[in-house]
Amino acid sequence: MGNKLKGKDLIKLGFPKNNSINIALGQINRYRKREKKERILEEAKEVLLAPEKFQGNAIWGKVAEGLVKPVEVKMHQLKNTRVPFSIYGENEIDEQAKFQLYDALKLPIAVQGALMPDAHYGYGLPIGGVLATENAVIPYGVGVDIGCRMCLTIYPIPVSFLKGKQHQYENILKNHTKFGMRETHDKKQDHEIFYRDEFTEIPLIKRLKDKAYKQLGTSGSGNHFVEFGTVSITEENNEFGLKIGDYIGVLSHSGSRGLGANIAKHYTYLATKQCHLPKNVQHLAWLDLNTHDGQEYWLAMNLAGDYAKACHDNIHDRIAKELGAKPIVKIENHHNFAWKETVNGKECIVHRKGATPAQKNTLGIIPGSMTAPGFIVRGLGNQESLQSASHGAGRKHSRRKCKEKFTKSDVKHQLKINDVTLIGGGIDEAPMAYKNIKKVMANQQELVEVLGTFTPKIVRMDT
Repeated sequence: MGNKLKGKDLIKLGFPKNNSINIALGQINRYRKREKKERILEEAKEVLLAPEKFQGNAIWGKVAEGLVKPVEVKMHQLKNTRVPFSIYGENEIDEQAKFQLYDALKLPIAVQGALMPDAHYGYGLPIGGVLATENAVIPYGVGVDIGCRMCLTIYPIPVSFLKGKQHQYENILKNHTKFGMRETHDKKQDHEIFYRDEFTEIPLIKRLKDKAYKQLGTSGSGNHFVEFGTVSITEENNEFGLKIGDYIGVLSHSGSRGLGANIAKHYTYLATKQCHLPKNVQHLAWLDLNTHDGQEYWLAMNLAGDYAKACHDNIHDRIAKELGAKPIVKIENHHNFAWKETVNGKECIVHRKGATPAQKNTLGIIPGSMTAPGFIVRGLGNQESLQSASHGAGRKHSRRKCKEKFTKSDVKHQLKINDVTLIGGGIDEAPMAYKNIKKVMANQQELVEVLGTFTPKIVRMDT
């Protein structure tokens, strides 16, 4: 059996006594251990004779790279000075989050950084942190929930229906949205995303396909939600051709579920193995985009982002069907992702971890909390913020602090004052957990302009 294959078998084939042997054993063990030893040795011989033919190959690509141009595994030190950066709403941001950004700005790959007004402490980059790097991607700079995003659909339905048909709308959310680790839809739906090459060509992704299929159209736990609310269009010159006034809207917040979480975990592990950093910044380990793992992560990350979009599309389609209406507008954006963008005339990788893309005329949605309005925005393309804005109000209190500080009746009281119905949701997501969204918006007037608001009325979260 393949799992009996040893380093000396590869040396006998003529493999050099270097790290390519460890890489080969690792790949064989991970992906081919149920296969016959002879078959694997035949393939290994082919790789040894013509490694350049196998570059980019899902299993042997990494071995070929080890033979042709090995990844340099080394200890990196932080630079003494920070690259240029901007902070918005500085007085509202905790020191810990600022220090996390300051460390990231000293990475040898850093080009420019920014901190959004909703920023708070996270793993690796702070949440609300934006970082441009040179030809390198930091898995923890993207975040664990790759492609976490917002999606708003607006319907030509009178707002009075939110009260008049409240019971019916509550049932739509109860019956047609699924949350957390265990809930999935009874009726599974297919999607073109499952026919993408990544699901057959990248071994890790191949193993996650069933899970991704089961979780399509579901939302995560924590701060993820699907809600009905009132959309108020306040800017006459809007891209949707809507008159100033009120409409019914559906807003969702969720990401790439188990698919994204597993991708983040796997490639963060690979990054920390290749890119050694001082202990306090080891979460900022990166993958060079010229390497096999770097390119594979880039493909996997983009797949997870597209999958997150597919989940939102599925949620909104299900709800539209129940409403018996077609949306007249759809606004959506990622806020946990990395993009190739031009910064000061050169192509960089721009990581936005908990930040909304705000290029000139780009539309987005920045939510408040379950009792505070969200804002429909148009980007102003501010270069100093790396064309970014906040991704929400940002947390004022940690989840643990909320459980110590607030009670269920505190939450009920807030919901009652704001006339909001909540299905699910825990104390850790209490409206009081969040910063004041109006203050946050006031601190980013040079980053986005407001076209309208979304005020939640019926909110569904994980129980």
